Amino acid sequence: MSEIYVSTDVETDGPIPGPHSMLSFASAAYQADKTLIATFSANLETLPGATVHPKTAEWWATQPQAWAACRTNLEAPLAAMKRYSDWLKSLPGQCVFVAYPAGFDFLFVYWYLMHFVAESPFSHSALDMKSFAMAVMKSDYRASTKRNMPKRWFDPLPHTHVALDDAIEQGALFCNMLAESRTR
Repeated sequence: MSEIYVSTDVETDGPIPGPHSMLSFASAAYQADKTLIATFSANLETLPGATVHPKTAEWWATQPQAWAACRTNLEAPLAAMKRYSDWLKSLPGQCVFVAYPAGFDFLFVYWYLMHFVAESPFSHSALDMKSFAMAVMKSDYRASTKRNMPKRWFDPLPHTHVALDDAIEQGALFCNMLAESRTR
């Protein structure tokens, strides 16, 4: 069974799930050849008793369009995570979670999946694009930032802090990195 690279982006109101909420998340499912086969997105109601982290609130104040986008058509987390789990299972291959940075995005998605549906179609693993860039570029980890990545890896796609836009953009970036790594 082929791998499906599920590029995922989250928008949150704080640094960790539980005390803070995942406000929005989206995934773009790609084949290795950069064929976008499906997308998923949801805007979530906040967790009961959760609060907004002050530094995150300051950042959101600078992003009014993205804030408005993630606060419309809110869905209960239980319903959204069940729908997401079912969507992942319907994909035509083995799902691989991909994010930039995976440590942050996977933390929220995994916590929400386990908390609300008691399973993760991703198992316990995630592919971190920055770590992968480090290997492909043969650089130090701290030097493997987007500004140091080759321009040829970037498609002309927006990075808006709207989860679906960012998941699509980052998925295309990952597929470009993957293609280059396989030609070496």
